[in-house]
Amino acid sequence: MRKVILDCDPGHDDAFAIMLAAGNLDLLGVTTVGGNGYLPNVTRNALVVLEKIGRTDVPVYPGHAGPSTTELITAPNVHGQSGLDGPVVTEPIRKPETKHAVDFIVETVMSTDHVTLCATGPLTNIAAALNREPRIAKRVDGLYIMGGGAYAGNWTAAAEFNIYVDAEAAYKVFHSGMPIYMVGVNLTRQCPVTPEFRERLRNLGNVAGVFGAELLDFFGDGRHLHDPCAIAWIIDPDIITDAYLHVDIELNGTLTRGMTVTDLRFLQTEVPEKDIDLDSPFRWDDSPVGSPFRGKEPNTHVAMRLDFEKFCDLVADTLSRYN
Repeated sequence: MRKVILDCDPGHDDAFAIMLAAGNLDLLGVTTVGGNGYLPNVTRNALVVLEKIGRTDVPVYPGHAGPSTTELITAPNVHGQSGLDGPVVTEPIRKPETKHAVDFIVETVMSTDHVTLCATGPLTNIAAALNREPRIAKRVDGLYIMGGGAYAGNWTAAAEFNIYVDAEAAYKVFHSGMPIYMVGVNLTRQCPVTPEFRERLRNLGNVAGVFGAELLDFFGDGRHLHDPCAIAWIIDPDIITDAYLHVDIELNGTLTRGMTVTDLRFLQTEVPEKDIDLDSPFRWDDSPVGSPFRGKEPNTHVAMRLDFEKFCDLVADTLSRYN
């Protein structure tokens, strides 16, 4: 199993990312960051989820409470005041680790071969780890990010929430040379919560299945399970079809701050003069360097198409194996 550190801000969809990671990967630790909720809340939520599925062996390391350059923006309109409203849960028995998340990330990556990072919240901790030890960029097998979008945003017209919250951190990460796999809202909008899926989880009849259904009862039909898509891609690379493209982060635009500016000129479909057709196979534009159709050199694997049925099967199967 791949060795993974999950940096997150639970969050209903982060909870599913934790459950997927703990059930299918060698989850070395969960690190938390201010994002969907304030740091004490999201750290508590990570401990709650791990206790629900009986994985109290996975350590939880609190990280940065918010960005260093701007005030933290949270999302109580989506996740409630606790960050995990809906299910009735008790306070976790365990306490988080005393070591800071950034220290854990740096020490683990530098001492352990073939670690994969997955970040499903703002990239504050990851950027801080790169500032602390730039060599981690070449040490990791990859960084899977739930953030951004190839075409548009969700928090603003241009920017997705995680990138918008700490755009400077995202800029640092995308310019680090780290192998990046971006699961943006263009992909996660292919992963809606449906009544059928909620009942499928409830009918598992175990604690994890009922917990997952109750999370989705609050989260609501029609919302999207953003974060577990990134973990699912690590578990099963065939669950997502990607395109290798250039992505940069807009820091200054009045209307576009936090946008993941994705250079689609490197992409060519069967009908290049039309909009990108997600039903056509992706292939590379072989036009000469300097051609206006070529675009910038790729630096990011951008998730483009999700096998939704396979994703639902993966989540249901994973939750069925808990308690």
